[in-house]
Amino acid sequence: MKRILATTFALALLAAGMVGCNDAKSPANSATKGSTLNFDLAAMRKVIEENNSRFTKAHVSGDAPLIDNMFTRDAKVLPPESPPVVGRTAIAKLTADYIAFGITEFSEETTDFYGNEDLLIDQGNYVMVYGKEKTVEKGKYVNVWKKEDGNWKIYSNIWNTNAPAAPAK
Repeated sequence: MKRILATTFALALLAAGMVGCNDAKSPANSATKGSTLNFDLAAMRKVIEENNSRFTKAHVSGDAPLIDNMFTRDAKVLPPESPPVVGRTAIAKLTADYIAFGITEFSEETTDFYGNEDLLIDQGNYVMVYGKEKTVEKGKYVNVWKKEDGNWKIYSNIWNTNAPAAPAK
């Protein structure tokens, strides 16, 4: 009988210890869950849509420093028919090339938006008018946003036109 009581007591202590360990982890888990619960995706969508507006207007006005600063330091841009462009220095060259096309109109419309406090994904459509011929380009994009230095910045950007590919020569 004493042996059964001793074994039961030992198991009870072990169970209490395990529960205690789980409780020790609870505050961290609660903080994580709490921050997720407090994360307002609708409010973040407004922030990103405002960033998109600044981004497109800067392309029309030729404000390359504003555009380049909207990317994280380690950002990746995946332009159509080109290899990836990685980092702000390389992105600055790409920005200059695009501004040189003479963009006169540029707008983006978010169609899908999802994410969390770590990453936000903004998918949508764009319309851009550029060049002497006033070429109208319609397409789609995906931006992955990440916080850097307290601000949401573009971590990854890809876009492509809806126009059919040019015939092979």
